Amino acid sequence: MPSTSSLPRSLVARSSSSIFSSWPLTVTGVGVVPPRPKIISITSPHPSRLGFPSTISTRFSSSSSTFPSLSSSSTPRSHSSSSSSTAIHTPSFVTTTPLCAFSSASPAISDSDHHHPSNHSNHNNNISNMTVEIKHNISQISKSPYLNQSTATPAELRSALRLQGLSPAKVESFETQKKRALAQLRSKSSDIEKYVFLAWLRNTNVRLFYGLIGDQLEETLPLIYTPTVGTACQNYSSIYPFLAPPGQPDGLFLSINDLPNLTQIIQNYRPYPQDPSLTPQIAVITDGSRILGLGDLGVGGMGIPVGKLQLYVAGAGVDPRRTIPITLDLGTNNEAKLNDEFYLGLRQKRVGDDKFFPFVDAVIQALTSLYPKMLIQFEDFSSEHAFQLLDKYQPTNFCFNDDIQGTGAVILAGFMNAINLAGIPAKEHKILFFGAGSAAVGVAKQLAAYFVNDHGMTEDEAREMVWLVDSKGLVTLDRGDKLAEHKLYFARKDNNGARFPDIASVIEHVRPTALFGLSSQSGAFSEDVLRSMAALNERPIVFPLSNPAYQAECSFEQAMVHTKGKVIFASGTAFPKYTDPATGVVSAPGQGNNMYIFPGLGLGGILAQPATISDRLIYSAARACANALTPEERAQGLLYPVLPRIREVSAEVAVAVMAESVAEGSATNEEAIKLVKNSDNKALHHFVTKNMWTTDGVEEEITTFAPHL
Repeated sequence: MPSTSSLPRSLVARSSSSIFSSWPLTVTGVGVVPPRPKIISITSPHPSRLGFPSTISTRFSSSSSTFPSLSSSSTPRSHSSSSSSTAIHTPSFVTTTPLCAFSSASPAISDSDHHHPSNHSNHNNNISNMTVEIKHNISQISKSPYLNQSTATPAELRSALRLQGLSPAKVESFETQKKRALAQLRSKSSDIEKYVFLAWLRNTNVRLFYGLIGDQLEETLPLIYTPTVGTACQNYSSIYPFLAPPGQPDGLFLSINDLPNLTQIIQNYRPYPQDPSLTPQIAVITDGSRILGLGDLGVGGMGIPVGKLQLYVAGAGVDPRRTIPITLDLGTNNEAKLNDEFYLGLRQKRVGDDKFFPFVDAVIQALTSLYPKMLIQFEDFSSEHAFQLLDKYQPTNFCFNDDIQGTGAVILAGFMNAINLAGIPAKEHKILFFGAGSAAVGVAKQLAAYFVNDHGMTEDEAREMVWLVDSKGLVTLDRGDKLAEHKLYFARKDNNGARFPDIASVIEHVRPTALFGLSSQSGAFSEDVLRSMAALNERPIVFPLSNPAYQAECSFEQAMVHTKGKVIFASGTAFPKYTDPATGVVSAPGQGNNMYIFPGLGLGGILAQPATISDRLIYSAARACANALTPEERAQGLLYPVLPRIREVSAEVAVAVMAESVAEGSATNEEAIKLVKNSDNKALHHFVTKNMWTTDGVEEEITTFAPHL
């Protein structure tokens, strides 16, 4: 493994000969450079956040220690060996800066960095006095959706980047930009229009997009992810051309026809001008075969990895430049899509397993070959494939499945807190799942692990606390049909030959204390079902977890009304608060949003760099989420922290994941290992939070170097 002290490669980008051709600039290796240039050193105001050495040297012609002239009267000179030649015909400029100068407002982790994924302290400690020459493509910088400040671009930077006259003269503040963006967002009449507006903003002005999301998280989260992302996925081929300007990809599409060229195509995905060392840290991959509860949407599934990665950035500060949303196009079995003239995916039926598994394997091999330290998250594959892929790759690859493991962890976190509110000893609970797909079984396994780990039960005892109901009723070994492999673990054998064909009969038979819905069947938790749960329990636990909202098994209002306010509630999608008409008391629903788990889990994994994401790491994330409630939140009876604290929660989850990875011996980042073993929790938290990307970091990056363009 290469040493962490080795320098990543420098960024080399040549500008077009038609740009700045009149600049009298000194360029190394192109023109004669007499006399010897001056070296001007500047100091970054926040080097630890920026992730590069605090001393930055910028080289200018000795004829001037100020900025290069932009005078239109400057006469370009041809390439010459004369010592008096201070200008060149080929326009460019050179700055002697550290490698991350225009590419790391956040942690930089290259595939050569084994022990220091953040590169913050790595750069400061190991290369603080070293510089590399970088040729910046001014045209590329000026058009970069990452570096672009739009109407907030200072006048001097507009001059340097030749942007004068290309926008109104006023220079606005970032706050004014956010205020305008919010006003535009709220002016849209439908959620899908808001989704399109936000997607365009993300693909044209990264800083402004995440500034808006961070300020208005509760308002925008339902727009960039569930429930609106479901509608976006259904209509993806119709809205795709309007999500980003030409040349700016919304994600990476890999079709079965790309098999011979996967490596090259993956390398094509470079949405921002960046340092080559800023290799991807995380990829979210789907094949679009089971999108939320909406079924097979083909390439329309791209909305899911895009949305998830937005939550990684907003929720845990993963650098947006170091993410890859990937959709595998293996065809679709959705006839409506195949007959839609606007559908953008392959117009063919889905390939069989004989082609599916080799293609996925080739994709994983290509990704891990190019980016061996990248975390891979599987998302919204069909239930059978989801379990098969997890079983195959989890033991050896740095990966996890959010549908199975992330959902299980976040629901477990809420259930841990619900048990405290219910007042029933943990070992006396009976847990009924309506729905028996990959997400339901993933949640059930997490709950079973909790009873084993925290309450000393055997695996068999914990398994016996769970009942599954699918479309044919209670899942039993003697039901007479062939059960899917993933259902066998929880299939009952204590039914004495009896059949229980519907949820009402199962509730009467089991008498559950907790009811979980992952069926995508709206209204499945009917008035009778909810009243039965309230009759059986003083504080019934009811978690309708299906997405989007219109497929949830019941609403918060229905649960409150039919249990007379006794319910302990959490849903998979957002529901409005409920006001009791008799008392005026306002109650807030819990939301088992995976965002409480996967961003922190991913960040902790990126920083600790374990070889794999083990079940113990998933469990530690759930426990940390449950423990993240403040005393005030507990006093309000909340199951989850309030969303505006999501970065605090993600930091807690990341710390727990890092600590567990060290405890199990899988962590490889020496700095993280040292911090954990020193039991320095404060320093560990600082290590995590300083590695969170922020919009402030982008501004610091730009303003530090703008005067030296």
